Amino acid sequence: MLAADVIRAAIPGVLTEAHFPGLPNYYRGKVRDNYDLADGRRILISTDRQSAFDQVLAAVPFKGQVLTQTARYWFEATADICPNHVLAYPDPNVVVGRRLDMLPVEMVVRDYLTGSTETSIWPMYRDGRRSMYGITLPDGLAKNDRLPETILTPTTKAAVGGHDAPIAPAEIVAQGLLTQAQWDELARLSLALFARGRELAARNGLMLVDTKFEFGLDPEGRITLADEILTPDSSRYWKAATYAERHAHGQEPESLDKEFLRLWIASRCDPYREPVPPIPDDTLVAFSQKYIALYETVTGQPFQAPPAGEAVKDRIRRNLAPYF
Repeated sequence: MLAADVIRAAIPGVLTEAHFPGLPNYYRGKVRDNYDLADGRRILISTDRQSAFDQVLAAVPFKGQVLTQTARYWFEATADICPNHVLAYPDPNVVVGRRLDMLPVEMVVRDYLTGSTETSIWPMYRDGRRSMYGITLPDGLAKNDRLPETILTPTTKAAVGGHDAPIAPAEIVAQGLLTQAQWDELARLSLALFARGRELAARNGLMLVDTKFEFGLDPEGRITLADEILTPDSSRYWKAATYAERHAHGQEPESLDKEFLRLWIASRCDPYREPVPPIPDDTLVAFSQKYIALYETVTGQPFQAPPAGEAVKDRIRRNLAPYF
């Protein structure tokens, strides 16, 4: 684990953007800067930007590298379940992948009744709803309880600055977002990927709580896993050793994911209706340490911070030279 002073020293050099005019077809997402090459490849650069509640709020030291390298572990660990878009990793922050025709639904898989965003099932359940996403949950559940079974809670994908929206599987098919056959296959793949993630996380003392997957169609029409997979941005992870005791006492589980920042924000404002206060450096350092700890726990490998002396953007430009 990197020392707090090392992480703090990296704050001035966080990667907030990766715009290179020499690369074609630039597109800026919430977290990634992307380029579409003429030959059908896409360059995805994970920056250190941090989004929550559909806003970009700060930049977290080493976050882009953690996301890329964590996703790499999981892409490789699940390649037998579903093909993915990855072609190469020319830099610790960069994936080169196949450009896909992205499907307009995010596949969210959940094992626990939790969450703090408007599309999470706990706020809906707390406010009295029992039917959501085409699923009916029983009365008497508490926050962070294990669900009776693993469930799928898909959402429509919003543009940058927009809000993802809950949707039931029947509505997805009725609205023509997916065919029934596509939905059935996405459901099967999502549950299988989640089961693999849950199994491997458990071996390392972690509980995979929930996650989201994004899929697209390759030029041959095959369903292909895209974006990122089982990262601390797209998933919740809890420490298994302390979950039962903390849950019995009504405490939040020890997490290694984005929920740390969501809870910090939600305790200070209503992020959907009020300005989010500036995030202090101490909080960004603690957040970075959680992401790094997740990477190290999942992969069993120590996190290697980039050597000092070269800006991250300069290093990326150097490593992407063949693509210019």
